Amino acid sequence: MDLLNNLLVLGVNAGTKVLLAIALWFVGRRLITLATTLTSSTLKGQRIDQTLISYLITGLSVLLNIVLVVAILGYFGIETTSFAALLAAAGVAIGAAWSGLLANFAAGAFLIVLRPFQVGDFVSAGGITGTVVEIGLFVTAIDTPDHVRTYVANNRLFGDNIQNFSTNSFRRVDLEAQVDHTVNPNEAARILRERIVNIPNVLSNPEPSIEVLGFNPMGVVLAVRPFCNNSNYWQVYFDTNRVIKESFSESGFPTPKQHFEVRQGSV
Repeated sequence: MDLLNNLLVLGVNAGTKVLLAIALWFVGRRLITLATTLTSSTLKGQRIDQTLISYLITGLSVLLNIVLVVAILGYFGIETTSFAALLAAAGVAIGAAWSGLLANFAAGAFLIVLRPFQVGDFVSAGGITGTVVEIGLFVTAIDTPDHVRTYVANNRLFGDNIQNFSTNSFRRVDLEAQVDHTVNPNEAARILRERIVNIPNVLSNPEPSIEVLGFNPMGVVLAVRPFCNNSNYWQVYFDTNRVIKESFSESGFPTPKQHFEVRQGSV
């Protein structure tokens, strides 16, 4: 009878501890969320860069979660100092086995310090082109132009060439216009220049550049290069293509065809 009572008491005590541990976990998670939210709001109020804020908040969240787990284990009577030593040893072993993760972590730190790009920039790096959404501890999230969230390892980004299309205030739209060999290229360039300057959001300084780019069997190839602000790039790109087609059609220019001259010599 005493044994049964002892088992019952132990079961009640163990169940109580488990319930309290679960409650502690949920309360701790709420407090961690509150702490990270308040910290984020405070940092934003100090006008700190959003990229650095995201990186710091991620690190703070990981650290607080580790503290919460250690606290719960301590509540169950597990020696936390031994657990900390075990965690450190496991960290060394995992670090040796997963050196790639450490490389990504280090690369993420360098991306924050050197700042080749920040959240909101439109970049091409690591084989991916898109808008930077978040720079994490190990990976960077990029939304591609077709609205696909792509995660790229920080080490791959840091070890590759990075093109940041958002750094400069404007960029050039590079297009080509094929004209038939019977068309005067100077006249075609003049017509295009008159029309392109009227495209919305095309900059007047620097002014659009239209020059002879090369030649092929169909005739002359013109380089058509208007300038615009970064946010207007695709609008200007598509409008310029439309203007090229409409200008040549309205001017009566023939459709470019390959032109060859065959001569037969005397025998």
